[in-house]
Amino acid sequence: MLHPSYTDLINAVNSEVEPGEQPVVQSRYSIVLASAKRARQLIAGEDAMVPGSRGKKPLSVAVQELYEGKVKIVGDDADEEDEKYSVK
Repeated sequence: MLHPSYTDLINAVNSEVEPGEQPVVQSRYSIVLASAKRARQLIAGEDAMVPGSRGKKPLSVAVQELYEGKVKIVGDDADEEDEKYSVK
């Protein structure tokens, strides 16, 4: 079993969305894209934003950062998927 689950992760990412607004993340695919992009950033040398990340795999760290709200998924109107789910 994955921890956190996809549902928990989607709820955590969308927690700051006001009622009536469109959620930032609507599917597992969006979470996978954002997590993979952040993992690539970590592999490229960016510092992790969660404590205790030393020795963990970049994807695990990326998921934990998203779950804790350390990084945000920024929606964009660009046509390319990588740009659409920019992680900032």
